[in-house]
Amino acid sequence: MPDPSLAPALEALRRFDTPTVCNGLEVVAPERRALGFTRQPMVCPTPESGPIVGWARTATMRAAAPPASAEDATALMAQYYRRLESAPGPAITVIQDLDQESGIGAFWGEVNTTLHKRLGVAGVVTDGSIRDLDMLAPGFFLLAGSVRPSHAFARVVGVGQAVDIFGMTVCDGDLLHADRHGAVVIPADRVHDLLQAIDTLVAKEGRILEACARDDFSVDLLETLWRDDQDLH
Repeated sequence: MPDPSLAPALEALRRFDTPTVCNGLEVVAPERRALGFTRQPMVCPTPESGPIVGWARTATMRAAAPPASAEDATALMAQYYRRLESAPGPAITVIQDLDQESGIGAFWGEVNTTLHKRLGVAGVVTDGSIRDLDMLAPGFFLLAGSVRPSHAFARVVGVGQAVDIFGMTVCDGDLLHADRHGAVVIPADRVHDLLQAIDTLVAKEGRILEACARDDFSVDLLETLWRDDQDLH
């Protein structure tokens, strides 16, 4: 669950892209080396927003058919927005599309990005679709499964349950890192170890890059560096 004392560490994690975070997690949480991240290509129309780090607020949605009860649907939407209004930040909305064909209707566009930004949400990760690419709220991060033109019957149908976004299981309150490459869940109790591991890996990678720029570069030189640095990617 959200830990306010981690705020400085979370801000520090924003300096790194998601592949770098995944590299660090391979060191501090090796049991998660092949899980906990998105496994399919996704659409990111706002790469200029940079990486986001925050606490997941999960929900599920549907769009292919109208709700059985418009009144119940409205009440659930209100419940969803109230949870965001009271959520400690930074928050990231994570929404799974439950339709057989995900993305038929876009929940995310000009209105919802503006509304979520006003509620203090940093961005969204979804296997559903997005639209209004030229009218999205400035600075709001989106990572989605597709781009579609219609919102059809898009609405929230569940709030707070575990969701699956292209193979990444996310529970409400999980810590998430995302950028244009994808998203990954971070064990909150390993954040400080993760930052230390990333610093070490970046330094190791820097030595390889420096070697590549040398006039005397050779595979022998590379092999020498490899003997000391076994976790380079």
